[in-house]
Amino acid sequence: MKKLILFLLALIALQLNAQDLTHYKQVVKELTSEKYQGRGYAKGGANKAGKYLKNEYKKAGVDEVICQPFTININTFPGKMELSVDGRALTPGVDFSMREYSPGVKGTYKLYYVDTNNFDADKMFADLAKPEYKDCFVVCDFFFSYKNYQVFPKVWGGNSCTNAGIIQTWDPLLKFYKAYGEKVFGKPVIWATSDFPKDAQSITVNIENKFLKDYKLFNVIAKVEGKRHDSCYVFTAHYDHLGNLGKDVYYAGANDNASGTAAIVTLAAYYAQNRPEYDMYFISFSGEDANLRGSEYYVEHPVVPLAQIKYLFNIDMIGDNNPVQYCEVSDEGLRGYDLLEKINKEKSLFKGLNRGELAGNSDHYPFAVRHVPCILFENEEGDAFQYYHTTFDTYENFLIDSYEPIFKLVKYFVEKYE
Repeated sequence: MKKLILFLLALIALQLNAQDLTHYKQVVKELTSEKYQGRGYAKGGANKAGKYLKNEYKKAGVDEVICQPFTININTFPGKMELSVDGRALTPGVDFSMREYSPGVKGTYKLYYVDTNNFDADKMFADLAKPEYKDCFVVCDFFFSYKNYQVFPKVWGGNSCTNAGIIQTWDPLLKFYKAYGEKVFGKPVIWATSDFPKDAQSITVNIENKFLKDYKLFNVIAKVEGKRHDSCYVFTAHYDHLGNLGKDVYYAGANDNASGTAAIVTLAAYYAQNRPEYDMYFISFSGEDANLRGSEYYVEHPVVPLAQIKYLFNIDMIGDNNPVQYCEVSDEGLRGYDLLEKINKEKSLFKGLNRGELAGNSDHYPFAVRHVPCILFENEEGDAFQYYHTTFDTYENFLIDSYEPIFKLVKYFVEKYE
């Protein structure tokens, strides 16, 4: 009996000092469920997810949880999302999606195909000026139009062309974004897969947008008190995602970024059970997919001075299996990065760390440009990355391979960093 008790005590001690994979998967599964509708804005999914996270932090045993409110303007598509080509219905999120700044559109429209093999901009504009192409939809390969960036803005944004909208084709899987959705402008831009018919006559569309002005969101901020309060560590991850593309389609966002959100929830639980030397803050940001709005608001209204942050870890899209971990590091974070590389090599956590150029692609960036020592962990080129910003980024397609090494890398760093 005595040996059994000692074994159970040792097992409990081991659990208190290890990552909690079961809890991690539970949080990801919950956040990707239908009730949160892709953690977007139009159906309140992001705020429902924020309330869930507030309760999760409390259950984890943190010392304090607050919600930091802010507002955004954002275009959404929660209503009709119908498109048919010569009478054949296409599936939203699979066969087509929308540019985030597009207005709604309803009706039947002729199609004008851009001749990309013998492209002549003057001829295209002359064609579009003809009565038969008034209120047409222009169809063109996405990358061709991007390469000819000086020409095509006149088609989708200007009043000189009388076309009703644009269809840009590119290879599946189709993406959907929110970054430029803070206003509605130009003409409807529909993204369609490259197998969109090459000789169709017309499309029939019924697409509804809803512009939300001063829409209320909030960051969820949890604190675990350490022995010292003069400095702190900060762990961040965004919990919002893309929400809906019509009434029936939502983007679950398992890898992006239920995976990172769940990771910092389990880190909060770990440090609540294993009191750290320094205060720890765990910030679940909203509004990241709307161009980093939550983190931008936070750095202007921090709950603790930015100068007191010893190091910040931004965990984004780690639900993948790439054995080489991609990172971005602020200039002030380079000393810490050297330690991370040393720990990774000693503990054989990843095959290597791949440091990329600092970019405004996630919530570490507003901190980095304000000289906070910080790092982004983000998985790229793994098997799950192909589903980024698609309807296939689901709980069934996310992977757990990176969770344990990320958890350990952070834990060992905090123990050794001076």
